[in-house]
Amino acid sequence: MKNCFKPGDKKVYRKQVSETDYAQFESGLVHPVCATFALAQAVEWASRLFVLEMKEAEEEGIGTMLLINHAGPAFLNETIEIEAVVKSLERNELICTYEAKVGERLIAFGETGQKILKKEKLNKLFQTSP
Repeated sequence: MKNCFKPGDKKVYRKQVSETDYAQFESGLVHPVCATFALAQAVEWASRLFVLEMKEAEEEGIGTMLLINHAGPAFLNETIEIEAVVKSLERNELICTYEAKVGERLIAFGETGQKILKKEKLNKLFQTSP
């Protein structure tokens, strides 16, 4: 693992809200806005941008936690800008804080956690026994 980041380093990811991001379940549409679960995927990607530069060929990142404080709506075709900031990097665990905004409007904030592990170790963890 390359230790190429320090607390305070930032990455930005932008996501445009589409209808596939709406809050809807098997029972139908709940709200025509970006759902918390769609936001979660974008937030994880924002912090993964660090992992992509840190991991070696034989390694992979895995999420360990995600905290979302969903503060406001993001509407169809709006662009959410997610700024992930390194909070800590200890051994193989990266913790980031983030803010997600549409313009100046705060959509969400929180933290993410990821660990970088050898692919071999991950494969063993993912094997299920009967």
